[in-house]
Amino acid sequence: MSASHAEHHHDGHGHAADAGPHSSLREYLIGFGLSVVLTAIPFWLIMAKVITDRSTGILVLGAFALVQMLVHMVYFLHMNGRLQGGWTMLSTIFTVIFLGIAIVGTLWVMYNMNAHMMPQHTTPKPPELSNEPNNQAAQPAR
Repeated sequence: MSASHAEHHHDGHGHAADAGPHSSLREYLIGFGLSVVLTAIPFWLIMAKVITDRSTGILVLGAFALVQMLVHMVYFLHMNGRLQGGWTMLSTIFTVIFLGIAIVGTLWVMYNMNAHMMPQHTTPKPPELSNEPNNQAAQPAR
C-alpha cells in the first residue's frame, strides 16, 4: 500500500467509520430472517382467508411491503444516517418523495384525461340485462 493511500484512509480526522459498510454474517442472517417472516405473514393472512376484505388486504400487504423495504435498505443496502454524513439517507428520502409525486401526479393526470376527454357515449344493455319486457316474448305465438 502506498503512503498516499494510507494517508488517505487514516488521516486522523475520524472518517474511518464513513469508509463503507462493514457487515457480518449475523446482520445478513437477521435481514434474511426478517424478510422471510415479512413475506410469510402476509401470504398466510391472504391464503388462510384471515383477511377477506379487499381494501383491508391491500392496506395490510402495503404496510408489510413498506416494512420489508426498510429491512432491505438497512440490512442489505446498509443505509443509515451515519454513512457518508447522512447524505445517503437524505438522497433516498428525496428519491422516495420524488417518485411519490411522479406516481401520484401521473395517476391524477391520467384519471382527469379519461374523465374529461373521453366521449360520453352510452353503451346499449343486452336484452337479458334490461328491465324492459321483450316485445317478441310478450306476443303470442301464431
